[in-house]
Amino acid sequence: MDRVTSSRLPTSARSAATPTGPYVRVALQALAAVVAGFVAMGVVAGLGLWAAGAADLPGGFAAILAAVVVMASGGKVELSGDAGALAGTQAELTAMPLTVTLVGALVTGYCFLRPLRHHAVTGARELLLRAASVVVLWLAALAGLSALARHDFPLTLGGGDSTGSLMDLFGELLDATNPTVGFRTDLGPTLFYGLLWILGVLAIALLVSRRTPLPPRLVRYHEPVRPAAFAMLLLLLAYVVIGLVIGIVVAATKGHAAETLAVLLLGLPNITWIALGVGIGGSWQGRAEGPFGLPMPQILDAVLRGKGDSPDLSTVDLSSLAAQDARAWWLLPIAAVLVLAAAFVAAVRSPARISLWQHALHLGIAFALAMLVAAPLTLVEARFGLSVLGIGDLASLGGEVLLRPDVWKTVGFALLWGLVAGFLGGLLATRVHRKGEVD
Repeated sequence: MDRVTSSRLPTSARSAATPTGPYVRVALQALAAVVAGFVAMGVVAGLGLWAAGAADLPGGFAAILAAVVVMASGGKVELSGDAGALAGTQAELTAMPLTVTLVGALVTGYCFLRPLRHHAVTGARELLLRAASVVVLWLAALAGLSALARHDFPLTLGGGDSTGSLMDLFGELLDATNPTVGFRTDLGPTLFYGLLWILGVLAIALLVSRRTPLPPRLVRYHEPVRPAAFAMLLLLLAYVVIGLVIGIVVAATKGHAAETLAVLLLGLPNITWIALGVGIGGSWQGRAEGPFGLPMPQILDAVLRGKGDSPDLSTVDLSSLAAQDARAWWLLPIAAVLVLAAAFVAAVRSPARISLWQHALHLGIAFALAMLVAAPLTLVEARFGLSVLGIGDLASLGGEVLLRPDVWKTVGFALLWGLVAGFLGGLLATRVHRKGEVD
């Protein structure tokens, strides 16, 4: 009876009754991934800012929270200052709160992959549709959040010292009594880098997942790529977990719990991934001047404020850190153990027919690419200064923190370490029963 009734329906009625459920379901799943990612980032950023005391600032906590999430998503937030017609301010900030970034990437990537994990096959069209839906919704949400990330704060010139009194005197004469500093989102670069960010998150999620099926044309890349990519993700997360444990112990035993918690919630990978790069022989260049600095370990701050080989920049590497604290030498054996463990995991997850030289090549390339992504993310450029008619330069009345990775040096060492560790990890894995072996 149902068939007869259905056959009697006009063609237009049958086409109108065609279900659009799959497309709606994909859109809702993409929306869930975007919302979950931004909510996770907002919660972590909010707790970190609260621990850092941002809630005590004169208004604008919501704007600061939005700015931090935008920066964590790859967006660009510009600082601006105003100190009157005859006074000048300069403010710059380039940094990513990588704890917020990491949490957002993990949550978004997981929610993106979850609907696919029970599929036997994933078509290229479906995968592109899901990815495009997430990208469009992500950029739309990022644009909306960027509109909220703007605020101005008043600054107090007086501090009780001679410099503050002098600045107050000239401020009253030259209409510079109410300097302000604020931040705005540069929408164009924010959307561009946000696009790169979300595309990178989705691509890495597909690379590290073993259960998510790939389109038929990409299946041949499953064995050489996914085990090594997953091992690199574990390596980076292992450093974050170790740093988290150390930070909790420091907060519980050394005091300053709120400040330590703020570092853990906002910039933990900024520190731990530098420790990984330094441990394998990489280096960073930087300096720290003025009364303020970024929340970083005291040993790193001491190196940045010291004199290095360059007249302008200090070199942050294993030897310079060990000169401040001999315990820094532990970064070398820790890196050796964890990189070898990652190589072993990659070898165990690979089929038994993969030879030792292939293990070495796969892990070497994967480790080099991992550091090529992670090292530039640790870049920090922060500066603020105030001057009135040239009395006092920007550096003396403000401060600067600069930390730039030697990217290619660090990537080169990662390639060498990956080749050696990949060979040794494959050798150790020969004693483990793996996929493709027959007793």
